Formats: sequence, structure tokens, C-alpha cells
Amino acid sequence: MCIIQVFFFLFFLFSFIHSESCQVHFCADNIPVRFPFQLHGKQPENCSYPGFNLTCTSQGITVLKLPNSGEFFVRNINYITQQIYLYDPEDCLPKRLQSFNLSGSPFVATFVSHNYTFLSCPAQVIKSRFTTIDCLSNSTTSVLATSSVSFVNSMISSCQIISTLTVPISRPVHYDEGFIIDLNSDLPLTWSLPDCIDCEARGQICGFKSRNSQEIGCFNNSKPGGSNGGLQVFRILALSIAIPALICASAIGICACCTDRSRLGSMQLNSTPTAVVPQPPIMTVGLDESTIESFQKLVLGESKRLPGPNSSACPICLSEFLSQETIRCIPECKHCFHAECIDEWLRLNDKCPVCRNSATPVHASSVNP
Repeated sequence: MCIIQVFFFLFFLFSFIHSESCQVHFCADNIPVRFPFQLHGKQPENCSYPGFNLTCTSQGITVLKLPNSGEFFVRNINYITQQIYLYDPEDCLPKRLQSFNLSGSPFVATFVSHNYTFLSCPAQVIKSRFTTIDCLSNSTTSVLATSSVSFVNSMISSCQIISTLTVPISRPVHYDEGFIIDLNSDLPLTWSLPDCIDCEARGQICGFKSRNSQEIGCFNNSKPGGSNGGLQVFRILALSIAIPALICASAIGICACCTDRSRLGSMQLNSTPTAVVPQPPIMTVGLDESTIESFQKLVLGESKRLPGPNSSACPICLSEFLSQETIRCIPECKHCFHAECIDEWLRLNDKCPVCRNSATPVHASSVNP
């Protein structure tokens, strides 16, 4: 049962982490990406509206891929006005506009599209009188784009019409005003669904109300650098500390549950009471006082000479023997010690502490000083 509880806990923990991953993300160009957009590889699919997928290039530039027009770099995203500004990676938007098609995407032109005629003229005819499209021109030919029918008619004798296209220009123009433009500025697009303008105007952000719903709701937003920026940093730090701690606690809980279950099984198997066999007391074998006192004691003289195979220090306390000190020697092996040292030893042991031979006297011996 406890293991099931731990798994439920981990499920809710990972769900919480998943919801946190819908926060704002960036490529290296620092364009904020959030709902309805989704940054591939950094935000899950449920964080975006269909058709609003963005990616990052290896140089960190934000990219929008239109189904029928290819990839464009993103200059900026205005979430309040619901506009995205695009430019051509090769810096030749007029060339891209000649096959531009927004079908299959959620975006439309921000401004009313106008018919533009592209003219190819000899460079010596144009000289510096008109604005040319440099990326389509060369040293001998200049390319112009105009919405003016009268201008086209005036140039038709020396220029050749390349094409006439409906172009989503960057600002509205009046028909037949002789307007000539290089069409290489940013391309603004807008979207109507999801409609988050009112939500953004209140300082909130849009998002799906639940993981399995397409219904849009408004949520409070902690904008970077705003009054809630510190709270956002605190949440990130808290998650970075709390998540590993919770995972470790969950693992410990699983181990504890398994251990308790094993212990309970062992207790059930061994529930029959068993008799406790008393352990015999540990006995210490030494010599009695009368035997110890039977070992001869002597007082060292000035020469501090000792009988038998002895050194000048007591083997028990390792202190040098001094004159006028009382010593006692074991009769059987002739090893000598300070009397108080060997007496204490022999009360607990019946062997010589040096040679480990029995200290129990076999026959009376005399020790000569």
C-alpha cells in the first residue's frame, strides 16, 4: 500500500514539474516565447496553440516555419497586439515574397495586401532616381517594385515586367500614388485565434485551462524584472532544492516499506516463543591472597640488582626499578615486578605476564636478593 502511495506522490510531483515547464523560454536572441507559441525542445506540446511552433538555430536565433513558405527569422513578438515580425535569413525578403503563401498557418497579413509590380530595368536608365531592390539587382540590371499603375506604364518602354504580386506590405499605401519601395523591411503577421488581447491588456497571460482541454483561460503572470521577479527566482531555487530532496525521500520510503514488510513476514514465521538459554557466567581465574603472599618480596638495595632474567623496569607498569622499592618475584620463572603491580595481576590471572607460564608454585622456592 505504501508503495502505491509513493507512486501517486511521484505522479503529482512530475505533473507539477511539467506544468512549471510552460514558463517563458528564450533562444540566444532573448525573444520571450510563451503561449500561444511553443519553443521546440524546451516546452511541451500542451504549452502551445496548434501552428505556433518555434525553434532555435545553432546560432540561437528564433525561427518560425510557415507550412507553404519555409523558414523565417523572428525579429520580435508583441503579445498585446498579437503580432509577430519576421525577416528573411538571407536578407532578401522581396525574393521570398514572390512565392509567399500563408495558407495552412494561423497567421494573416497585418495590413491589407496590395498589388505590386516588379520591374527589371537597365541600370543606366534607373541610375539613382528610384529605390531599387539591391538583392535582386546587379551591375547591369536594376529591379524595382511599385504599386503605381501609371509608373509601370511610364517605364514599360524601357523596362520589363517580372511579375505582379499581392504583397502584405509593412504599412498601408494609397493606390496609384507612385509608391516605390524595396520591400525588404520586416514582415508583420498577426493571428486571431487564440484571442488573448484582453487577457494581455490586464497584465495576465493566456493558457489552456487544463492539460486535456482546448479552452483558453487567463492566468497571473510574473513578468521578468517586475515586482514578482524575486518570487519567480525563489520558486526556481526552491524547486531545484526540493525536487531532489523529495525524490530521495520517496526512495527511502519505498525501502522502508519493503523492509517493514520483510520484518513483518519474519515475525509471523517466527511467532512461536522459544526458551532463552542462560549463558554461563564468565569466570576470571586468579590466585588467592595466601598464595600470592607466599611469593617472596624483597626491598631493592642501592645496587638495584634483580635475580633471574629481569630487566631494569617493571614489565607491567614499565617504570624503572628504584632503590628501596618493594618487588615480588614469581618462584617458577624468576620474573620480578613491583609488588603492587604483580599482586593486582595475580588476583585476576594465574600466569606470569611475561612468559605466560603458570605462576602456581609447584614447590617452595627461595629468591636471593
